[in-house]
Amino acid sequence: MSVETAADPPTLGGDADPEVLATVVAAEAVLGRRFGARIRLNEAEDLGGSARSCVVRVRVAASPFSLPRTLVLKRYLQPLDEHCDSFAREAASYQLFTALASEDRMCPELFAHDPGSRLVVLEDLGHAPTLADKLLGGDARAAERALLSYSRSLGRLHATTAGREADFDALQRRLTVPDFKDPLAIDGAKAMTDLPALLETELGVLTSAAVLECAERSRKLLETGHHRAFSPSDSCPDNNLITNRGVRFLDLEGGCVRNAIFDAAYLRVPFPSCWCPFGLPNGMTDAMLAGWRAEVRDVWPDLDDDGVLLPALLDAQLFWVWLTTWQFFSRPEAAQTHSSLLSDTPPETHVLTDRWRRLANDALLAGAEAVAEHAAAVGDRLRVRWFDDDPVLALYPAFRR
Repeated sequence: MSVETAADPPTLGGDADPEVLATVVAAEAVLGRRFGARIRLNEAEDLGGSARSCVVRVRVAASPFSLPRTLVLKRYLQPLDEHCDSFAREAASYQLFTALASEDRMCPELFAHDPGSRLVVLEDLGHAPTLADKLLGGDARAAERALLSYSRSLGRLHATTAGREADFDALQRRLTVPDFKDPLAIDGAKAMTDLPALLETELGVLTSAAVLECAERSRKLLETGHHRAFSPSDSCPDNNLITNRGVRFLDLEGGCVRNAIFDAAYLRVPFPSCWCPFGLPNGMTDAMLAGWRAEVRDVWPDLDDDGVLLPALLDAQLFWVWLTTWQFFSRPEAAQTHSSLLSDTPPETHVLTDRWRRLANDALLAGAEAVAEHAAAVGDRLRVRWFDDDPVLALYPAFRR
């Protein structure tokens, strides 16, 4: 039986963006095939998206089924004759979580998807604030609660998806197999190999054999079979909604299964996938890591042992700092990725220098003297290169009062 889904175009107004219109038309067709009846959408609201995608909120104007009043549509704009890992990762990610019980679902529910139009139709989580909104606001207690909720939610996400790698791989194969299992695999390995020469050329800093050994351990985290779970890849503050049901992770185009220690170290750097983070108050990172650890201890009891967790955490922290430094010098466009709309975000040079300072301090506390000495040397050279003094990275606005 065929179902007519495109008798009339959606009513969006004469000045509707062509990509928005195309996204709504594609969604009506996909939903019609999914539910076997025509579903009309209107009142499209462009949510911004990016150069790679169009993201739209729509109202369900007519449906014979009990769909929500509004939905969010995301359509990838890459030409259909080109391979698109991002769509396959995102669609498989939402499928993985939609199959779970609602209390284990850490992202919007998926209502439909279509490889032909590279479209996902998602639950609309409304106008809930993001973690970035809390951090850039004026309420320190609210920002602290949001950070702790975020870290515990990240731990629950890992605990819920531990052991589901085969399920995720099968979902991706039904769409298209990504070029790389982990988006970090190529750049991460290259950064671990190439950064020592780059540091010598750019800063005159030599890298000792002991530090190279740590970098090799960092690279091997990409391959290890231990502590593997789903990772959003880019859980920067803009990609996390603070809802009354807890934190919900968005923008899963880099979703993959990897060693969860990378995400734990994400809390310590912090937020290495964006270039506009401010600083966190003393003790905040430790509290976040404790919250994450409390959620994963049942599935990975060995991480309750500091002798297991802390060395791996330092290796992953080194990985992020080396990767972002390599990107900064080798791919300047990467340092233009900002998650915040705030105009006075710290300069990328300031962010990068602070990451090396934190690495030096954390390595010293962990007894990794070679790593601490190397990181301090790099940080000193960066400060001399870029600053006339020894600047301190400002705290997020919520913590400045």
